[in-house]
Amino acid sequence: MKRLRVCVIIPTYNNSRFLPFVLDAVLACTSSVIVVDDGSTDETEAVLARCQPSVERVSYRKNRGKGYALARGFDRAEALGFRYAVTLDSDGQHSADDLLLFVETLKKHPRAMIIGSRCLQQENMPKKNTFANRFSNFWFTLQTGRILPDTQTGYRLYPLGEMRGMRPFTSRYEAELELLVRAAWRNIPLIPIPIRVYYPPEKERVTHFRPAADFLRISLLNTCFVFLAVFYGYPSRLIRAVVSFGVLKI
Repeated sequence: MKRLRVCVIIPTYNNSRFLPFVLDAVLACTSSVIVVDDGSTDETEAVLARCQPSVERVSYRKNRGKGYALARGFDRAEALGFRYAVTLDSDGQHSADDLLLFVETLKKHPRAMIIGSRCLQQENMPKKNTFANRFSNFWFTLQTGRILPDTQTGYRLYPLGEMRGMRPFTSRYEAELELLVRAAWRNIPLIPIPIRVYYPPEKERVTHFRPAADFLRISLLNTCFVFLAVFYGYPSRLIRAVVSFGVLKI
């Protein structure tokens, strides 16, 4: 990962219970780790203090949302000279061992955004997650003309060079869908790979997803993107495709 200039970005908010285990697993795979503390009020600061200087830390006092945390993580990664960033959640659902799958896929597709795809039928998978993912997949295909099996996953590899200047306009969970759509409009290859995911029993689960508010925000974003797809998304993809084949010089 170091040779390919790949780092791992872990956005976190009040997940100090699981964060030490996540960090131990990731640090066993790579030393290039950036944790974005999104205004945590629990023991996250103490956990990160124990990990220094092994972990690069970005923090701020007010919780701003996952989209904002990703943007700050991308900024720090680029400042440190990384070309790619793998994002994974701090709640222990993602397997650090799958980082190897991202790296192997990256070697074959160096321009691509690589998207982890979960098995949506597995044990303890929340039913609302399955519905939300199908809903999101439908709108993503409508807006981009592309098909992905899992548009809601947070385990991804972002090609920072191909995404130069691209930061989410939205600040919370909908930002991950936004980045997928905008990457598709920019004709960045989108490569899905199967990943493992662990869902603990509901009483042990930690989530900051607010079903009503966040689902409303995602719905509003999809509505905006449908209009943008007609007037910007599809035309920009066509122009980029023509330019890439050398038919049109600009």
